[in-house]
Amino acid sequence: MNTFSNRMIRAAKMQPTLYEEVESDRTAMGQAIGVVLLSSVAAGIGTIGHGGATGFIFGILGALGGWLIWAFLTYFIGTKILPTPQTHADYGQLLRAIGFSSAPGIIRILGIIPGLTGFIFFVAGVWMLAAMVIAVRQALDYQSTLRAVGVCLIGWIVQALVLALVFAAFGTPGQVPAT
Repeated sequence: MNTFSNRMIRAAKMQPTLYEEVESDRTAMGQAIGVVLLSSVAAGIGTIGHGGATGFIFGILGALGGWLIWAFLTYFIGTKILPTPQTHADYGQLLRAIGFSSAPGIIRILGIIPGLTGFIFFVAGVWMLAAMVIAVRQALDYQSTLRAVGVCLIGWIVQALVLALVFAAFGTPGQVPAT
């Protein structure tokens, strides 16, 4: 089995050693981008029946943008607001670890099955969040999983507020403007 698929499986299994490995492997950025792209394409395919081609494209672009923003928020919150004496991380380390935490999102492709989209996306979301907590704990060298949960929760709230403001100002992708 090649390194990329092996790493994706280990990420989906939420193995802490995988997140330590990709955190320190500066050459793993391309693989992290690949995981995010595969997960995004799977989500696009899983929702194509609801959002069509526009939803598919915006889903992929949104996932990539969300990954970059989420990693930055996690980096900032984890290293500036809630660091521990052991916390030593850079933005690239968070990008790689959080990118791999998207691996469970590949199951979202099953959302194309009528009647299962919501359930599949819920399961994938919970699984990805759990993987992200482990990725954050490892990348930020935290001893406490609870601290990693706090960083993820604060980042999620900030990102949700920013997205709400963007959608309030510009509407949602694919929305027909009122005339």
